[in-house]
Amino acid sequence: MKKLKLVSTVLMVVFLLILSACGTTKTGGEKKTLRVVTDAAYAPFEYQDKGEVVGFDIDFVKAVIKEAGYGVKVEHVGWDPIFVEIEKKTADLAVSSITITPERLESYDFTVPYFLSKNEILVPKGSSIKSAKDLEGKRIAVQNGTTGQTIVEKLFGKNNDKLKKFENNNLAILELKKGGVDAVVADNTVVETYVKNNPKDNFEFIEDDGAFEKEFYGLLLPKGSKLKADLDKAVNKVLDNGTYEKLYEKWFNTKPDIKVIKDQQ
Repeated sequence: MKKLKLVSTVLMVVFLLILSACGTTKTGGEKKTLRVVTDAAYAPFEYQDKGEVVGFDIDFVKAVIKEAGYGVKVEHVGWDPIFVEIEKKTADLAVSSITITPERLESYDFTVPYFLSKNEILVPKGSSIKSAKDLEGKRIAVQNGTTGQTIVEKLFGKNNDKLKKFENNNLAILELKKGGVDAVVADNTVVETYVKNNPKDNFEFIEDDGAFEKEFYGLLLPKGSKLKADLDKAVNKVLDNGTYEKLYEKWFNTKPDIKVIKDQQ
């Protein structure tokens, strides 16, 4: 009986050692796959092409997560659901041209900045709108919950009945094409890319650096996320090792101002 117990004990120890070895191989050799959520309606940052989510942000976040040593799975969920998923921690992080703001930092964490942006005005060619102040009294379309909306509300009031809010910028621009609004306020890269890719629409973009301040995007994380340190290091490596510049030139056909982004950190 004692001998049987001894054999059983030895077998149990061996079994536990095998399990332990398997566990070490899995966690030591491979880190977990991170679930990344996005709103894939914001070309050229994130959009759907033949059922696949693509864009600058998507290439960037994949490069960052690979650098950090994790696997990655990207899912389109929509703009508002992004923040719900991150707050409830059903996703590990979000990438969707999300501007770092003091208000958002109260509820979420961000990585260090990775993109410099500002808002611009999209109008039909020949429009009387030449600056932000010319938007007064005009019908303006924005994507709901964005800094474009915040800026317009600061300029002309939250109860401005001329302000139309849409689920995404595609719908806002469609409203401009239909003549339902006089202008769209959105991120410069989105506006400029649309003008370039759709010359038949006869739109132009208006810059107003006095009214529209510089903004910086970050990867959105749950408050207190343990991933922040790893991802911060990985973002900076991608910024420094030439990968970021290649991706930026691929999607925007120009060179990025990496120094301004790094200075913001």
